[in-house]
Amino acid sequence: MISSYLIAATLAMAAVTFITRAVPALIPQKLMDQPWLHRLNESLPLSVLVLLVLTSISYQDLSLATAINSAQLHLVLAQIGALALVLLIYHISRQLLVSMVVGIAALNGLLWLFDRFLS
Repeated sequence: MISSYLIAATLAMAAVTFITRAVPALIPQKLMDQPWLHRLNESLPLSVLVLLVLTSISYQDLSLATAINSAQLHLVLAQIGALALVLLIYHISRQLLVSMVVGIAALNGLLWLFDRFLS
């Protein structure tokens, strides 16, 4: 059964995608050449990436009684650490693909470290 949250999230992402693709065709070229719009365009891929990662963080099984060596806590900490590293790498390199690869590697590396040293 598909949850209402999944449907709403999918529709919201579709609407945002449609709006961001349609707006440049509808507004005058003079407005498109504004410096603030170019800065916004540069930060859009990172914003989408951060939103996708934030919505995928799995914190539902956590509580105040969660032990330091629990797999759920390790997963959340690894996801947050990988997200921070993605933001840092993107800020330095402005390469979305590089930051995504680093984020995936960091997530797996942090999970390995937590499993090896905290379990």
